[in-house]
Amino acid sequence: MIKIIILSLNKFIHLIIRDRERVFNMKNKLFYTILVGVFIAVISLVGCQSNDETNGEENTEDTIFIATSFTLIEDIVKQIGGDLVETHNLVPIGTDPHEYEPLPEDTKAVTDADGIIYNGFNLEGGDHGWLAKMVESVGKDEAVMYELMEGADPLYLSDEDGEAHEINPHTFLDPVLGLHMAENTLKALIDIAPEHEEVFEENAQNYFEELQAIDEEYEQKINEIPEENRLLVTSERAYQYMAKRYGLEEGFIWEIDTEEQGTPEQITSLIELVNEKQPPVLFVESNVDRRAMETVAQETGVEIFTTLYSDEIGKPGEEGDTYLKFLQYNIEQIYAGLTQ
Repeated sequence: MIKIIILSLNKFIHLIIRDRERVFNMKNKLFYTILVGVFIAVISLVGCQSNDETNGEENTEDTIFIATSFTLIEDIVKQIGGDLVETHNLVPIGTDPHEYEPLPEDTKAVTDADGIIYNGFNLEGGDHGWLAKMVESVGKDEAVMYELMEGADPLYLSDEDGEAHEINPHTFLDPVLGLHMAENTLKALIDIAPEHEEVFEENAQNYFEELQAIDEEYEQKINEIPEENRLLVTSERAYQYMAKRYGLEEGFIWEIDTEEQGTPEQITSLIELVNEKQPPVLFVESNVDRRAMETVAQETGVEIFTTLYSDEIGKPGEEGDTYLKFLQYNIEQIYAGLTQ
């Protein structure tokens, strides 16, 4: 825009020089007045444009840039950071966050980020996983890495002998640990941009209250499920934290997505459990292959009620397209299925 204005000024000056005698002839007052008006208007436009560009630069400087490891965390950051944050999410919807292969644009985002906010508890592969390797490869200071599960107590997955051997990363399916994640997100944003502390805290307080209300709803609805029906059967053991907090028994085909999925031994084991316990329904996660659970349904006669969210929020426009909606959707479906 400025280039166009400068060209206009050049043409105007050229016109003045070329026709100076006619311009300053008092008989051409109208022509002179028009030219002066044009000159003033052009100068005003230059000033406005300059101010707009300055303001734009100031707005950009006020915004902090955050890289998040997966969709659920990106949503929490946006809810608390509001207009003061821009985000680049690394693991997209429909992709396994346990074993992600970063793209070139992910590497650039991590390089440029003011902060990198991630889940922890091995969701991103731990100290030797894909996120740690990418951060190391670009020489990013670990001081800008913020783990949301810092301060939380882990639960463990079991090996073939029933011994605890690996942290279960699926903390976020528990609303109470979701609140823990939101609290640590607030701390991270304040650490990165302390000048915006008041805005972050105001946004966070509203968000905390919504999570607390969802926690109360989980407790109320699960307490209303008949005790003999409180068996939550899913493909992966993703609901361990939530099930333990609210008193649900777990049934699953495999422990975690990074291991073998749907082997004959795993399917047979779940079929035996379902035949013994006779839960009202089965569930399957939105991000897994349904075929193994369909086999369980066929062999036991217990139907798959619906899908649940586990490792990701829904696509834009879907029922679970924010973290709060993700939690809300899951409890509504679990309650509806297990109270049949």
